[in-house]
Amino acid sequence: MQLAKWFIILGGFNAMLTVILGAFAAHGLKSRLGPEMLGVFNTGVQYHFYHALGLLVTGLLVSSLPPNDWIKWSGWLMLTGIVLFPGSLYLLALGLPRWLGAVTPFGGFLFILAWACLVMAIINTWNMT
Repeated sequence: MQLAKWFIILGGFNAMLTVILGAFAAHGLKSRLGPEMLGVFNTGVQYHFYHALGLLVTGLLVSSLPPNDWIKWSGWLMLTGIVLFPGSLYLLALGLPRWLGAVTPFGGFLFILAWACLVMAIINTWNMT
C-alpha cells in the first residue's frame, strides 16, 4: 500500500508541475522563445501530463491489484521517463546544450516499457483468477 501512495503523490505532484510549466510557457516563454522551441517545450508539457496521469493510474492499480513486480516497474519506468523525456525537452527549449536531444528518445523508450509493464500487470492479474 505504501508504494501506491508514493505513485499517487508523485502523479499528483507531476500533474501540478505540468500546469505550472504550461502556464510558464504560455505567459513567460511565449515572447522569449521562437515558435519551434515553444513547440518543443509544449510537447514536453503534453507528455509530462500524460505520464503524470499514468502514475496516478499506476498508484491506483498498485492498491487494487494483487502484488506483482510488473506494476511496480511500470511506475518507476514512467517516473524515470518523465525525467528524461520532458525534462530533456524543457532544457533543450531553454537553450541548454543540443546533445541533450540524445537523451529524449531514451525517455520515450522508458514510457513504452512502462505502458508494456502496465499491460503485463493486468494480464498477469487476469491469469491469476
